[in-house]
Order: sequence, then structure tokens, then C-alpha cells
Amino acid sequence: MNLKNLLLAGGALLGATAAQAGGFQVTLAGQKNNGMGGVGTGLALDQASMFYNPGALAMVRERGVQIGVNATMARQVFRAEAAQYYNTDRQLDNTVTTPFNLYAGFGPQEGKWKAGIAVYTPFGSKLDYGYNWEGRFALTEIDLKSVFVQPTVSYAITDKLSVGAGLVVFALGSVNLQRDIPVQNNTNGQYGHIELDGKADQKLGFNAGVYFKPTDKLSVGVSYRSKIDATVKGGDVTFSNLPNSEVIASRFAASKFDVTIPLPATTNLGIGFMPSEKLTLGLDVNYTQWSAYKQLEFTFDQPVNGSNTSSSVRDYKDSFTFRVGGQYQVTDGLTVRAGGSYDLSPVKDGYVTPETPDANRIGGTVGLSYKFGEHFGVDLSTQFVSLQKRTQTQAELVANGNTDRVAGTYKTQIVIPGIGLNYTF
Repeated sequence: MNLKNLLLAGGALLGATAAQAGGFQVTLAGQKNNGMGGVGTGLALDQASMFYNPGALAMVRERGVQIGVNATMARQVFRAEAAQYYNTDRQLDNTVTTPFNLYAGFGPQEGKWKAGIAVYTPFGSKLDYGYNWEGRFALTEIDLKSVFVQPTVSYAITDKLSVGAGLVVFALGSVNLQRDIPVQNNTNGQYGHIELDGKADQKLGFNAGVYFKPTDKLSVGVSYRSKIDATVKGGDVTFSNLPNSEVIASRFAASKFDVTIPLPATTNLGIGFMPSEKLTLGLDVNYTQWSAYKQLEFTFDQPVNGSNTSSSVRDYKDSFTFRVGGQYQVTDGLTVRAGGSYDLSPVKDGYVTPETPDANRIGGTVGLSYKFGEHFGVDLSTQFVSLQKRTQTQAELVANGNTDRVAGTYKTQIVIPGIGLNYTF
């Protein structure tokens, strides 16, 4: 067994096929924003500003509570390089994940400050390649969950300028990764299997921003979310279906693993345009410092095929995401939205892994809100995300020393409906 195969699974801790943004970043943090292509840094729409730009929270006129949930439904297809002449595609088992968000914002209605708390799921995915696929010795299944909590304070220095910051708490994180081992059990003829299961340590970071609205028709925002290292210590390693042999048992003796993966820092710039009282337009540029993710390294408590440690190169590159969107207030109760995004992948050619078959992606969104009376409203959104076809050849893998990975072509299409409920006071 090549130890690098095991490392492929570990990247899924934060690197499963993120449906919403490049690499393993997720931006489904606000239902109104979701319907507008994900813009929000230069706007003060609602309490979701705690995520997009804490500096804008003080400019949100109404206090309120909101909760939202999305369902990412992916259709993923893989064609092995060896099967390209036979038009044989493998469709992955359908997966559905449900990232959610919760916001509560408070403060004096006519005062200069606002405070609140945000709960959201910035990383979460599930991917199942099914039984006996070509890359089963690299990865078979991933199940990732995470919850972040962010208490936030925002202050309006003037009626045009406000600042804000939030303490980001990586509160809950769990991962379950599985793959086959190229050691056959003579009893049933099946290959061995390994399962990694662990919980991430709690960590702290911050989210800060500045919001400026020089005129009634223009607003500008800048925000920064810091890097957080996600660390699993003492995760469980379980082997199954291995031959009953002392030699095999000595080669696969590990029961615990440690691993650390950086969650990269992101700098966001946003501009808002309000041509009329009913129309709002937004443009966001996100710059993510993916270059912090150089390699993935595991440490085991006991040997795995003769070694307690090993590493696998990731060598991500910094990347940009461009977003545009708008909303129009049709009536006092009905507002409609639309938007789009273009996300550049941080994964270089020759470094694509089964748990992150990432590619440049194009997204389109629609949404609407309807208010029932003065205080209660419903927000709906739907996103359509297409990952461009990504082919990785065996020659590229060999040239980069990444022969532990699977040569072939990946294609992914994703639909993400979402619903949110909000109450203002």
C-alpha cells in the first residue's frame, strides 16, 4: 500500500467537493445574498452582514432574527483516462448536504451601534464514489460537518461610515473518510478497508470590516476573515476486512491520527449601487489566500505500512471569485433577485484529487422575498453551479510526482435551493 493513498482521504477534512465556492470554501451564509450571486460586502441588507461585512451591521435599519437552510444536490461524473476511448462514464451516487445559517441582531433602533451573534456552516460536504470505482484505493466516501459561531459588534462612526468585528469560533467539526486498501482478504475475496473518523479542536479567528456610504446611491465595503487552522488530534483509525495475519496486523497497527489543515484567509471588496429606491445592485471581489495550503501531513500513533508519518503535496494557489447581483422591490411585500459568479479554482493542473475534483466554476442565482405583514418574511433562493470539465492526465501526475492520484476527467453540476425565515422588530 502507498501511504500517499491514505493522504488523499485526509484532504476531505476540508476539501470535499464544495458546491458553493472554489476549493473547500462555502458561501451560503445569507438567503438574500444567495439569490444575488453571493454579493454582500458592499451592502447592508440584513443581519447576514455579520458574515459578509461586520462593518455594515450598524447600518442595517431593523433588528431581527433569521434562520436559513440550503440543500446542495450534486450530479458528478468521472471518466477514467483508460476508459476515454470507450465512452464509459461513472456517475457518482447522488449526495445532498444541508448547510444552514442563523443570525440574531440587536441594538437601539436609532443608536450608533448594533450587536449580534451568527451561526453558520462554512465547510460541509458529502461525496460517495460508490462501490468498486477506479480510484477506490484513494477514496470511497466523505462526510464532513462543521459549525462556526461568531459574536459581532458594529459601530457607526458617522452616518456614512461604520466599522465592525466578530470573534469567529470554530465550534464543531467532524469528518468521516473511507477508502479501500489494496490488500485482498482470502476468505471473501474483498479488499481491505480503512475508515478515518475524528473531531476537530475548537479554534478562534476573526472577521472584521469597514462600510462606507458616501451618497444615497453608492456604498463601498471591505472585509477580512482570518485564517484558522483546523486540527484533528487523536482521530480514530479503523481497519476492516483485512486478512487474519500477524504480518498484515503489524503493517496496519495505527489506531489514532493527527492532522492540521489551514482554512485560508479571505479579503473581500464590495460595491453597492442604488439607482432608485426599488433597485439595488452589488459587485463583490473575493481574494482567498489558498497558497497557505502547501501540503497535507498525517501523524499516526502506530505504523501504517512501516511509517508513522507521511505527507502529500497540495500546493494550492491564491485565487479570485467575482460576483454580481441585484434585487428589485416589485411591491411592498415582494422583492425579486438574480445574480451570477465566476470562481477561479486554486487547484493546479496535476494536483487534482478525488476528494477535491475542483475546477473553475460558473454560477447563476435567482431568489425572492415576501413579507407577511410588518415583521415576518420568507426568503427563497436557488443557485445553479457548473464546474468546468477538468481532465487530469497520467503524464501530468507523473511530472508532478503525484502518482497516488487518479487520472481521468471530472464533471460536476449542482443545484442549491434554499429557504429562510426572518422576523424583524
